[in-house]
Amino acid sequence: MATFKVAFLLLGGKWMSRKVVLFIATSLDGYIATNDESLDWLFQVEGEGDNGYSKFYETVDTILMGRRTFDWVMNQVNGQFPYEGKESFVFSRKQPGNNQHVTFVAEDIVPFTNKLKAQPGKSIWLVGGGDLIHSFLKEGLVDELTITLAPVLLGAGIPLFKEYELEQKLELKRIKRFNQFVELHYIVKR
Repeated sequence: MATFKVAFLLLGGKWMSRKVVLFIATSLDGYIATNDESLDWLFQVEGEGDNGYSKFYETVDTILMGRRTFDWVMNQVNGQFPYEGKESFVFSRKQPGNNQHVTFVAEDIVPFTNKLKAQPGKSIWLVGGGDLIHSFLKEGLVDELTITLAPVLLGAGIPLFKEYELEQKLELKRIKRFNQFVELHYIVKR
């Protein structure tokens, strides 16, 4: 991994660092997958183009995900890593080392993420899964959320947000429609 350099931009008299952004789709009742980790329901909804994915993808240069999400993604794409060209980290309780696509991380998410945010670069995409998203929100590490709502009620599954005793205020920045999908873009208020 590259050496950590502190690189901040002076913007409006405030020092700013890179942002951690959550970009994810969910059912209308708040589930990111079924209990058996299926996303079939998501691909049955009529969207528009790639529903803003390509435009978003160009704004990030770093990928963060949990081990179960990494394993699921690799299974879905038959081993062809979909985030080629992006620096990618997988949080795992056991550190099996690196592979050609990702660096596995077993350290605490707060200092690790703060080091990443201090480096020069584009935004950092928190891909998932649910447990990692929960940890990042709980630690106040997420700066922006782009949540795409699908017009589907699953009734059960893997929730986007888990219960926790931390209230976070958000500011709605944008609403965009992609045929049957609605994208909501929020900034976390500090």
